[in-house]
Amino acid sequence: MRKNSIKNIRINEEVMRELSNIIRGEIKDPRINPMTSVVAVEVAPDLKTAKAYISVLGDEKSQQDTIAGLRSAEGFIRRSLAKSVNLRNTPEIKFVLDQSIEYGIHMSKMIDEVTKDIKEKPDEEA
Repeated sequence: MRKNSIKNIRINEEVMRELSNIIRGEIKDPRINPMTSVVAVEVAPDLKTAKAYISVLGDEKSQQDTIAGLRSAEGFIRRSLAKSVNLRNTPEIKFVLDQSIEYGIHMSKMIDEVTKDIKEKPDEEA
């Protein structure tokens, strides 16, 4: 796997920023959850394709509906991205559901439960 160049990192950040602005402000699809965020974007070095990792706060159905809504709006998103970001090629975007934030919240709750149990046990023994 090739190491990302500084240019590629800048392109990833710029596309991520513009993509989140487009999703938040321009798309009117009711399937897309208002609590949708773009976690990361990986643009290929040839600028032909990009993977956008999307995090949705909500249940499983809401997540699937949001991804379906984004996939149906791919053409609009790509056209808006072409207007706002000056690139040689506008990448074809593939949306991927990212559940790392949800997983982190779940692990944090589990850790809190364990630490709460540990704090309660010395009180019971005394």
